[in-house]
Amino acid sequence: MFSHTDIWNALDRLSQSLSTSPSGLARQAGLDPTTFNKSKRQSASGKNRWPSTESLSKVLGTVGMSFEDFARFADQAGAHGPSIPVIGLAQAGSQGFFDDAGFPVGGGWEDVRVPGVRDENVYCLQIAGDSMSPVLRAGDKVLVAPNETVRRGDRVVVKTNEGEIMAKELRLINETRIELISLNPEYDNRDFARRDIQWIARIVWVSQ
Repeated sequence: MFSHTDIWNALDRLSQSLSTSPSGLARQAGLDPTTFNKSKRQSASGKNRWPSTESLSKVLGTVGMSFEDFARFADQAGAHGPSIPVIGLAQAGSQGFFDDAGFPVGGGWEDVRVPGVRDENVYCLQIAGDSMSPVLRAGDKVLVAPNETVRRGDRVVVKTNEGEIMAKELRLINETRIELISLNPEYDNRDFARRDIQWIARIVWVSQ
């Protein structure tokens, strides 16, 4: 179970990882800029105040993070995390950057550290194009976890047998088909036979 301090520290680390302040994070989520100020974390009598579920939900929706992922992020033991390779999405479409299970191979990439992440198999992809705009924009960095189970509604990265790599939203996955949604209505959704997909991996975090 997380303490009052764990949750507030996680919000502080989240804003820092996004190169903003707690006030800036609140503003991006459409909240009062003072929502996460240190003065709001205790009452005048010294009683601890927790962030509201509504304010936390708005922030997580803005940065594309689930409550489950935020809980992992709040884990103090993973505050610094492993070094994570950053791969450009356009660059990743070339042959040789991933093994057959969707794990990066090779090296020579920029590295980052994401607070709360302990899985050494995760990596970052830098988005190219605007088929997932406004949720994912060109230049955004998404944290990809090949070991995570994917479910309907997840944002995912998919590689086809022909070498195409794309970031989409998963609409359907079963033994025979995979259907993907492009959030930008100017782009078509994608529909594949399962045998035409080399791998699919879940996006667990977005830095904007």
